[in-house]
Amino acid sequence: MISAVVLTKNEERNIKDCLTGLSWCNEIIVLDDNSTDKTVEIAQNLKATIIIHGLDNDFAGQRNFGLEKARGEWVLFIDADERISPMLANEIKSICYPQEIKPDSENKDVNLCWQDKNVVKGFYIHRKDIFLHKLLNHGETGRIKLLRLAKKDAGRWHRKVHEVWDINGKTSTLKFEMSHFPHPTVSTFLQDINYYSDLNARQFYEEGVRFSPWQIAGYPLAKFINNYFIKLGVLDGTVGFIHAVIMSFHSFMTRGKLWQLHNQKPPHVE
Repeated sequence: MISAVVLTKNEERNIKDCLTGLSWCNEIIVLDDNSTDKTVEIAQNLKATIIIHGLDNDFAGQRNFGLEKARGEWVLFIDADERISPMLANEIKSICYPQEIKPDSENKDVNLCWQDKNVVKGFYIHRKDIFLHKLLNHGETGRIKLLRLAKKDAGRWHRKVHEVWDINGKTSTLKFEMSHFPHPTVSTFLQDINYYSDLNARQFYEEGVRFSPWQIAGYPLAKFINNYFIKLGVLDGTVGFIHAVIMSFHSFMTRGKLWQLHNQKPPHVE
């Protein structure tokens, strides 16, 4: 049995397409952070199980709550702006329902998952970003893979933002990829990085991390050079340039906000 867990917050634009691509799962849990739009209504119409649970700026805590509520042996975490293709769905089913799917002798990756399902505890999934209607094949997101499928009891999520699923056991990587539609406009991209840089700076602050002025200035520049030139973001055209600049700005904002947290003074009282 497999449970899909989807974290939502005002995702009426995305939730229908996301849940439609998960119809093959035994259980779909929508873990909603008090949406004020039609997210919950749409999800209910698609027969998902709705659980209202405040995020409280803690993504690892929210995902661990989803783990506790899931009933499946395997749990698949998907964000509302991500899509599971039919090919990826079949590959996942070969792991979770091996008795129902005959392995394809020509698909070595699926066969490995099918044969090692009792050994491998978690699986990474490649993800491709579509930004401003263009598929990004290069840069920071060009080769990204995320651990999103694992056995329910295989591990816990850690870190409040940019969270990581720590799996106690062997992991592997699936062949087929999921699609990601994260930012419909430049404005929403900037809003998102303002939010996430707040959380990331706070996380670094709680971990006691500090950055020098040279790191605050130099890391974003180095990140741009790495993403745009070394990782060939230049081949993604103007959209690749915009993406590289904004991601570097995200790094700058995180470090600038962290500096502010370490150097903020208490309000002056006369």
